[in-house]
Amino acid sequence: MLPGSPKKEDTRKQPRLLPRHSTMQLLGPSLLLLVWWVPEYLAFSDSTKWRFEHPHTLYSWDGACVWIPCQYTTPLRRDQLDNLILYSNYEYDDTTKNFKGPILYEKTKSLRDDHTPERVQFLGDQKSNCTISINPVFEKDNGWLGLRLTTKAGKWMEKIDLNVSKTPLSPHIQLPPEIQESQEVTLTCLLNFSCPGYQIQLQWSLEEPAVTSTSLTTKTVSTQSKLTFQPQWTHHGKNLTCQLWDPKAKRILSEETVLLDVKHAPKEVTTVIQNPTRIREGDTVTLFCNYSSSNPRVTRYEWNLQGSWKEQSPGVLIIQKVAWDARPITCAACNQWCSWAPSVNLDVQHAPKDVRVQQISPPSEIHSGHRVLLGCNFSSSRPRDVRFFWKRNGIFLKEGKELSFDSISPEDAGNYNCFINNSIGQTMSEARRLQVLYAPRMLRVAISPKDQVMEGKKAVLTCESDANPPIFQYTWFDWNNQNLHHYDQMLRLDPVKIQHSGAYWCEATNQLGRVQSPPSTLTVYYSPETIGRRVAVGVGFCLATVLLVFWGVKLQRSWKRIRSQQGLQESSSGQSFFVRKQKVRRAPLSEDPHSLGCYNPVMEDAISYATLRFPFGETDTPRLGDAGTLETESPSPNRDDTVTYSVLQKCREGDYENVLPDSPEDEGIHYSELVHLGLGKRPVAQEAVEYVTLKH
Repeated sequence: MLPGSPKKEDTRKQPRLLPRHSTMQLLGPSLLLLVWWVPEYLAFSDSTKWRFEHPHTLYSWDGACVWIPCQYTTPLRRDQLDNLILYSNYEYDDTTKNFKGPILYEKTKSLRDDHTPERVQFLGDQKSNCTISINPVFEKDNGWLGLRLTTKAGKWMEKIDLNVSKTPLSPHIQLPPEIQESQEVTLTCLLNFSCPGYQIQLQWSLEEPAVTSTSLTTKTVSTQSKLTFQPQWTHHGKNLTCQLWDPKAKRILSEETVLLDVKHAPKEVTTVIQNPTRIREGDTVTLFCNYSSSNPRVTRYEWNLQGSWKEQSPGVLIIQKVAWDARPITCAACNQWCSWAPSVNLDVQHAPKDVRVQQISPPSEIHSGHRVLLGCNFSSSRPRDVRFFWKRNGIFLKEGKELSFDSISPEDAGNYNCFINNSIGQTMSEARRLQVLYAPRMLRVAISPKDQVMEGKKAVLTCESDANPPIFQYTWFDWNNQNLHHYDQMLRLDPVKIQHSGAYWCEATNQLGRVQSPPSTLTVYYSPETIGRRVAVGVGFCLATVLLVFWGVKLQRSWKRIRSQQGLQESSSGQSFFVRKQKVRRAPLSEDPHSLGCYNPVMEDAISYATLRFPFGETDTPRLGDAGTLETESPSPNRDDTVTYSVLQKCREGDYENVLPDSPEDEGIHYSELVHLGLGKRPVAQEAVEYVTLKH
């Protein structure tokens, strides 16, 4: 700006009225230019000392007011203001070399208001403050103001731009370069207006606390409201409004709206199953990864799942042959951040899985007589509506989740299965072996090959029993309750003997008890060889006894007869002697097994007597009689010189099993007595007795 001359009125045009305030000091080059252009340069030589500070442009609207903060410095610091004139939209008159235009305010040296409307007030002083208030201001005041100051040292015209609109000013929202979700930001609603005494308010559309402040300085005149908050992704794309509010009229004077651009990760990401029906084990499943908002846009997708799969297109996943135990699946939509969706369960429909038999009670070993409870459990089933069934050793038992035994017995032991079915299928558990522990029972002694054995053969006695746990010790006893000190399950008798005949019993022991078996009898028979030997000996002994008795009786009788005869012979001076009868071969016995008769070629079952007669002399010749006895010729009836010959023959009986000797011998006892009653010399008799052996 070109200052006016302090000594005379400035009649030049207004190129000195620059649009900027600040200091009035000009730089050297500009000053030289002005010296060439302005002939009165010397008159303005001291103008470089004028300095002003005020807002470059003041804003208001029709009916409002204007507050003009202003500070000035005169060329001479001790100078005081003599005169002050406020022009509205002034102009410089080249003819009169003076400024002209509507005067809004004028003060003389005495600071007396010579031309002062009520709406303009000078709030400054004569030294440095040139603040002015215009209330009210009108639309016609729009343009510029001219502040003409005069001191003893010189004059100055200061231009102040005034922007008065017909309608209230609109606030201006100042946003940071980037707004990110959950990061605190401060937004400013700025209104280039402030006038003490004229009440206004700035309001935000967000229900967040805001701080409102005013600025009335020589640099700025404004009212601003600062809103500090943490934006959320839901603020993205929403309108943010700052309103100029008139508290007196209770109405909105003006407002400004901006669109919030909140950077955020993808939001409301979801995994969507596209299968039209419920998924079964082995089906093909299609999934989509969706989201509701993302700033910036989504550039890629990520999946979290196991098994075989492929991404058909961005955000579209296909699973081939889905497993029954497919884990929950989740996806992520990513821009510069990734957002994961909540996991989704495929809820694959399948038959019951991991079916098993569980022993509920007792928790440990099962003893006979215990109460036992079995349960049928499974890990997974879709749908959950199931039915339970039980089998033992493959045979159906009952329906129900539990299987109970009030008093279990060994017969209840076996392999138990439970199977569960639902609307999809049926699954059977693995067999569970139910073991019932009990002391030995049903103990008995089994004899092999049978309980009647012939001597010389082999006999095996087995202690048979039923026990769980198995028997660990067997003890054998005989019919005398004598411990045989044999502790195996089998007792072997090889070869078996007659003395092994008798009753045997065993004793079995396991961890739960000791039990004795009833006795079993082993009968040992003689072998045919032994029977033959014993029968032969017995029969021989019996025959010998019978024959001895019989012959004893016979001999006794014969002896009595002989004694009686000897008595006669002794009286007759007779002599007795024995002769042996010549053996004669017998005819064969009858084939009839019942024939027990004896055969004698001379006589049958009789004592034969033969008489032998002797001549008186040695010349007498004997001859054979008709009866097989010896006779003398011309016997004398008065002489009793005879030989008595008798035969005792035992009746033959059948041997054992009708076995006869091949060449039987004569078993008779031959007794002969020769009595020679004649006179004369007798030959010397050989006194000997010959006995015949009796054979069986």
